[in-house]
This record gives sequence, structure tokens and C-alpha cells, in this order.
Amino acid sequence: MKIRKNDTVLVVAGKDRGKKGKVRFAYPKDERLLVEGINFIKKHARATGGARQAGIIEREAPIHISDVMLLCNKCNHPTRIGFRSLEDGRKVRLCRSCGEVID
Repeated sequence: MKIRKNDTVLVVAGKDRGKKGKVRFAYPKDERLLVEGINFIKKHARATGGARQAGIIEREAPIHISDVMLLCNKCNHPTRIGFRSLEDGRKVRLCRSCGEVID
């Protein structure tokens, strides 16, 4: 998975198209991301004893990875991600538009 936790992404498809947010969690097995302030759903919750109040709760839901693009730190444009091996043997991500190393 090319997008990781704490990356800033731009939503390119769906009801939240054009919004930016920070990745809070990544679910590589499902190819989904939980992004701050994106894809709010309303969940109907029943009261459990005295611990939780009943009602409609708004919370963020995971969004598919194909609906977002990474924002480059240097050029601040949505970009695809490439990989390159450095001289010391590390494999790093890089911006396809400006060539800047992301990691």
C-alpha cells in the first residue's frame, strides 16, 4: 500500500471530492483508509446500560484507497507515488511530478 498513516491526501472521487485530510488509520488488507473529516456516516446506537447514550452518532468511515491521491509536501499537488532504492539500500517513496523523496 503506497499511502500510509499521517500522509496528507486529497479526495478525488465520491461525495467529499476536493477535500483534504490526514490519514488516521490504514487498513491494507481491505485497501481502505480512515481520513480525518472525510466520509462521515450516521450510526444509530442503542444505549448500553448507563455507559453510552442512545441516538444518532456521526463518525468517520473508511474510504477506498483508489478514491484518494497523496499530496506532495514540496509541490503541494496531488500525485502518484513511485519507489526508488537509495545508495544505502533503503527503498523510499517519491513524488512522480517533482521527484521529491516523500519518506
